[in-house]
Amino acid sequence: MELKGTGESEVEAFLAECRRSGDGAYNAIKGILERLDNVESRKEARVFLASVQRHIAATDSHNRLSIFHFNIHDLSLSSYEGFQQNRKKLTMMELPSIFIPEDWSFTFFEGINRYPDSMFKDRTVTELGCGNGWISIALAEKWSPQKVYGLDINPRAVKVARINLYLNSLDENGFPIYDDEGKTLLERVEFHESDLLSYCREHNIMVDRIVACIPQILNPNPEAMSKLITENASEEFLYSLSNYCALQGFVEDQFGLGLIARAAEEGITSIRPMGRMIFNIGGRPGQAVCERLFERRGFRISKLWQTKVTQAADTDISALVEIEKGSRHRFEFFMGLVSDEPICARTAWAYAKSGGPISHALSVYSCELRQPNHVKTIFNFLKKGFHEASSALDLSFKDDLVADEKIPFLGYLAKVLEEHSFFPYEPPAGSTRFRNLIVHFMRIYHHIPLTPDNIVIFPSRSVAIEHALRLFSPCLALVDQNLTRNLPKQWLTSLSIQRRTNEKCGPEAVTVIEAPHRSDVMIELIKKLKPQIVVTGIADFEAKTSSAFEQLLDATRLIGSRLFLDMSDHLELSSLPGTNGILKYLATNALPSHASILCGLVKNQVYTDLEVAFVISESEEVYTSLAKTMELLQSRTPLFSQYYYGCLFHELLNFQLPDRHQTAKRFYPEEYSGNMIGIADSAVKALQKAELSNLELRDVDVIHLDLDQSSLTVPSTVKEAVFESFARQNIIDAETDLGLGIEDFVKGKFGFPADQCNEIFLGDSALALFTKLVLVCMQEGGTLCFPTGCNGNYVYAAEFLKASIARIPTSIETSFKLTDKIVEQFLGSVERPWLYISGPTINPTGLIYTSEEICSILLACEKYGARVILDTSFSGLEFETTDSRIWNLESVLLKSLNPSFSLSLLGGSSFEMLTGGLEFGYLIMTHMPLIEAFKDFPCLSRPHGTIKYTIKKLLTMCGQKSNVLLEAICEQKQILKKRFEQMKKMLLHCGWEVIDSSGGVSMVARPIAYEGKTIHLKQPLNNGINELKLDGDNIREAMMRTAGLCINSSLWTGIPGYCRFALALDDAGFQKALQSLGTFKNYVFENSL
Repeated sequence: MELKGTGESEVEAFLAECRRSGDGAYNAIKGILERLDNVESRKEARVFLASVQRHIAATDSHNRLSIFHFNIHDLSLSSYEGFQQNRKKLTMMELPSIFIPEDWSFTFFEGINRYPDSMFKDRTVTELGCGNGWISIALAEKWSPQKVYGLDINPRAVKVARINLYLNSLDENGFPIYDDEGKTLLERVEFHESDLLSYCREHNIMVDRIVACIPQILNPNPEAMSKLITENASEEFLYSLSNYCALQGFVEDQFGLGLIARAAEEGITSIRPMGRMIFNIGGRPGQAVCERLFERRGFRISKLWQTKVTQAADTDISALVEIEKGSRHRFEFFMGLVSDEPICARTAWAYAKSGGPISHALSVYSCELRQPNHVKTIFNFLKKGFHEASSALDLSFKDDLVADEKIPFLGYLAKVLEEHSFFPYEPPAGSTRFRNLIVHFMRIYHHIPLTPDNIVIFPSRSVAIEHALRLFSPCLALVDQNLTRNLPKQWLTSLSIQRRTNEKCGPEAVTVIEAPHRSDVMIELIKKLKPQIVVTGIADFEAKTSSAFEQLLDATRLIGSRLFLDMSDHLELSSLPGTNGILKYLATNALPSHASILCGLVKNQVYTDLEVAFVISESEEVYTSLAKTMELLQSRTPLFSQYYYGCLFHELLNFQLPDRHQTAKRFYPEEYSGNMIGIADSAVKALQKAELSNLELRDVDVIHLDLDQSSLTVPSTVKEAVFESFARQNIIDAETDLGLGIEDFVKGKFGFPADQCNEIFLGDSALALFTKLVLVCMQEGGTLCFPTGCNGNYVYAAEFLKASIARIPTSIETSFKLTDKIVEQFLGSVERPWLYISGPTINPTGLIYTSEEICSILLACEKYGARVILDTSFSGLEFETTDSRIWNLESVLLKSLNPSFSLSLLGGSSFEMLTGGLEFGYLIMTHMPLIEAFKDFPCLSRPHGTIKYTIKKLLTMCGQKSNVLLEAICEQKQILKKRFEQMKKMLLHCGWEVIDSSGGVSMVARPIAYEGKTIHLKQPLNNGINELKLDGDNIREAMMRTAGLCINSSLWTGIPGYCRFALALDDAGFQKALQSLGTFKNYVFENSL
């Protein structure tokens, strides 16, 4: 009795302390928690709480919180269907400063309760916004999970939840309550203070299930959230955490769903791949908005349970009324619990003010990630600060086939963008990874033993066909009528069909005859017309067997025609591909040297018109020539097109066991012994002279100082724009229309009145647009004039196309720049002159044309009616330029009175907008006859909508003078300036004469100390010569074979003796290049003969 009396007095003292204030009650309760945490005093503390509960039971339950500032009561669970444990109720403590169980949490538990035992049994579970912990405890009691982590940002809630855990882990006498597995709730449940999933992240906890009943109403006072959240904060503020949330930086903030959006994204990181999230969502924003929150983040959702609940009287919905005022969106409420007709927030607010009850839907959603590993990769990338791309992300799909294509690609793209500081250099034949994937696909699915050196990648099927025809320059070509749409009009209107044995014609003399899409008709035409080139497909019914293909092979071999067979319509990217007669033939027969297979990839579920093509050839000569032609006329196939289709191939291969499928023994057919058309002489010479990627040394680690591509760090803004362009859905035309952006850009930069121009053409690269201009020049009978000291690739491209070329001499006195006097003197003797000028930054010298210099040159051109191609694509990274406007071309164009004079402005994005390997070109033309002539050459590989979207965003940033982009440009200018100084110092040390550079990504120098020295090469030249007497023309080969360093020779620059060095390498490559210069110097002076 004495002990009992002592216990009674302790309880009275405890309750007296609690009556004083909420803080007094909380401090007293903390003291009880400390005793519960202590194993020695735990039993006594639990008995004490049982006594407290009995004492306050005499007080009306509605008044306990106001009298004692806490409550302990039993929460009944027996009514829930399927509750298997013996326990029918939970004992729970509540405080005014924490969320008290009500309809929201009861509805949530009802939804969870619909799951079978297997959903949570032996799983790791996290509850977000656990409040007093009743759901975490009930979940652990019913389903016996391995561990439940109850998390809440409210520190008082966490302490009360821990007390509740003790209340239900120990009976009223303080003894442990064991379940069927011999465990107590103390072993299964933990509670921690945490801002959403921060506790799991900090402790590297991965979970199987996340359950969350968290607030979703806009805070009418968002600044309140900036207060320090501590257990000593006011009860009113701590309670507000249960009802309001601050803006979270998500697009869903406008609907009051920002905190749930953040929880979903954090959950993607913390949940295991096959895990599930279960959320309680109030339907006030509308069901479609609630569901889209999850679907656009890659979740499959199902609605477990839905009911209506009365809107809490203490929840202010005026913020939702304000949102409705400024938007078309209408929130969704109901008049009472019975009505099914939704009303908007404004009506609901007015009805509630008048005393009417309002309600809203309350739903429980189960969310499961589709393609979980890829989605995790995507969000790991986006959390690096890419807020705009995160808001634009849309992974909701009506069609699973679309999801199965797009999500893996976005995952791969995110990985590439995160892991690479720049877009990697790829060989001109195409991405090595992409070609390897094609090879493995052919080997595994069709048993064809190809190698990557049998495949060349092109931007499109049309580009591949035109490049093949220009490479061989046949007098007569027979082309399938379905494949002629993008060929030059001159080829399709010529009537010259007489074939001359092994004779090649100029581009203007090529005659293309259209043929029906049937092999028997095509073969008859082949026999009669004897074309030198045949480009054809075969009908669907003929593709089932190899007979039609074999007949075409025989027919073309007998007369010595080259065959390009298009199988685009018959290649199935499927794990269960149908019969393909062409591929069936190649499984047992090598492809004859006169035949190549063409395949355009356009069949995808996601990005319309995103195309890439490949050519299969088992002739080394054809493979090498096509790859070099691609590099010379086009630059490279767009990287992201290869990434996309590479992902499709990868998805078909990643479940296959490697090297399990053996290929059959192949038959090698008899080659044609007669005269067959070879590569055009102009093409052979141009490809030999052009300093293209050295395919013979592709297995050697070469440092490239000969590339017009930047490997400097791509800014995060560019990466974000790229990702956003592919992540978006339903992009409208206005978002990819570059016209106004380009006009404003060139007007602001060069003073070019683009708003008065007639046409803007877009291309995959500036080089691709330039080659079309060359064809226009040739059609006019013009002479293309290049100053010595310009980009050698452009000169050799013109030579390849058989253009009439003249070189304008420049001198060291003018720093190898043109002047008005030089131009006037030269153009006076040229008929129909076309003049190519690189500027403001000149490639390769890195010198700059001032506004006064270029205007005087253009006035001289205007005098002689020259057509001027002004190439600005290598500009934008001038070292010292601070003024955004470099030129004022408007003054020249407005003064021009000569109708023959025209100025075509060529530009690109690679350097000016720091897009690196992401190439894009534009051409502005102002002369209508030239515009119409340009359109006669329709086979132009144009940028896909995703690229245009990216460029538009960057142009907008340029126009707005975005600090982020301007700082990145300034940083790269300083890097290049420092690189030039380092390279100059090393070159001077090694005996080179250097011309000072003022900007750009390259410089020139002359090997004075090496000229005339003879050395023995480690690797002989292709002609077998292994000794060289060094000069500016051959030093490229010497450096490549002795030091692994690849530069451009003086043949490429056009300046006698001076070679080009590119500066825009990655840091490691640049340092290695400096070392290689010293290596070459030592080799020459130690081994010269």
